[in-house]
Amino acid sequence: MRDLVLYLVRALVEDPDAVEVEQVEENGDLVLEVRVADEDLGRVIGRGGRIANALRTVARAGATKGDMRVFVEILE
Repeated sequence: MRDLVLYLVRALVEDPDAVEVEQVEENGDLVLEVRVADEDLGRVIGRGGRIANALRTVARAGATKGDMRVFVEILE
């Protein structure tokens, strides 16, 4: 799951080397923490949060095989 989100976020930003996706498990749920360069933050969030919501939707759809929920958090 981490690799999928990493691939998608790197395709969106201008500085793909600055993208970091950390995988954390909390209360049986999988949390993917995404960090990007400051100038790319708006590209990952999108107008009205549309791109961020799309990333979350794709991550949840990819996790339907397992029994854990997946959350994508975009950190500054």
